[in-house]
Parts: sequence; C-alpha cells; structure tokens
Amino acid sequence: MNYIRYLFLAFTLLSIIYSVSIYMVGSGTFSFLIWIFNAIVFGFIFYVSGNGRWMKIPFGIRCAGYLTIGFTAIFFSICFIAMTSHFNDKGEEGLDYIIVLGAQMKSGRPSPIYRYRLDAAYDYLIKNQDTICIVSGGKGKNETVSEGDGGKEYLVSRGIEPERIIAETKARDTVENILFSKELMDQSTKDDTLRIGIVTNNFHVFRGIHLAKDYTENEVCGIAAYTVPWYLPNNMVRECFGIGRDLRKMIW
Repeated sequence: MNYIRYLFLAFTLLSIIYSVSIYMVGSGTFSFLIWIFNAIVFGFIFYVSGNGRWMKIPFGIRCAGYLTIGFTAIFFSICFIAMTSHFNDKGEEGLDYIIVLGAQMKSGRPSPIYRYRLDAAYDYLIKNQDTICIVSGGKGKNETVSEGDGGKEYLVSRGIEPERIIAETKARDTVENILFSKELMDQSTKDDTLRIGIVTNNFHVFRGIHLAKDYTENEVCGIAAYTVPWYLPNNMVRECFGIGRDLRKMIW
C-alpha cells in the first residue's frame, strides 16, 4: 500500500507547483489558495497513513474522514461530468440573441479568458448576420472600464457593427449577467419564443444555460469558448463551488 501513500505525496507536490502557476497568472482572484489547501490535505493524508498513525485515530473520526472524502469525491465528480457534457456546445444557427457572460478586464482590455468568450461570439456573429449580441458585465474595483463596454469595444474593433451589440454594464455575477440581459431583451420585445445562446468558456456553459432557464421561458442553448488546458483544472474546481452555490436556482 506504500505506493498509494506516495501517490498522495505526489499530489501534494503537484498541488504546490500548480498553485504557484495559478498565482503567477495574476488574475486578481485567490483561487491559488484552493491548491494550497489541497496540498495541505494531501500532505496530511500522506503523513497519517505512515507508521500506523491512521489506525491510532479514534474510529469515529476515521469514519467521518471517510465520509467527507467520499461525499466530496462524488460531488466533484458529478459537477465535472455535468460541465464536460457541454464542452462542445456550438449553439444553433439563427439565434435571436447571444449573451456573452462577462469576465475580467485587465488594463482596459479583455483578459485572455474573456477574450476567448468574445472571439466565440465574433465567430458566431459573422456566420449569423441577424443575431443581436448582448455583452454583459459591470465594472469591478480592479477594472478601469465595465466588462460590457470593454467587450463591445473589442467586438467593434474586430468589425462587428455597433448596432448589433448591446452593452449591459451593471451585472456582478453570472446570475445578474443573465437577469439584466433578459431585462434588456424585454425592453426590445415581449416575444417569449426567442432563441437565445449563452456564450462563455466551456467549463462555465453548464451553469450558464441552466441558470438562464430559470429566468426565461425562451429557448436557451450554449456556445462554448476555448479555455487554456493548463488552467482548466483550476477553473473547473472553482466552477464546482459556483454550481453548489447556485444549485437551487438552476432549472434541469
């Protein structure tokens, strides 16, 4: 069983290395702490599993540990399966609206993760000339411009007509992205047969479309944007917490 024990040591070292790489990105979030926590947990398991230390721990605590690990593994596994089921969503042709969910603006320009979303929207808009795009996102404390305005400026700079793009500039999270975008659509039409696409990075599509279904009776589909593979584990783990938080609001 020693090889299993040393597997936890490997996980500990990998978590530390990965946390440093996430910290170096400078995304403005503290998600690197997730991997520091993972390193502590894996390191603890490595330690207590040696020299019979685990069996010296009271039986009730050991059972609680097994249950915690089991439920955590099940929850994250279900979330990962749900996310990956929408990794290749391409939307449908001829949608009435697409909603680009905002992400961080850095130095007045879209961050890489946001740019991937906008690029996916650009590709769709080029192929579907009658579709209107809503770019949603407010201005955070570390941003010089709102995500909605910054996203619109980016799409216009790539050649999309300004009149096809609506900037939503108040939303602070995914729920508000969808809710405030719906309000903008309602100002234009009361049609409840619209076809709407949710544009976001692949790991985020699942939560985006299932939240959207809670706020509208319209048909909703996803349009998945690229994510750099190295950062995908970090984004997927963070997204699990988002799914857990928003689970009651999501329509299945």
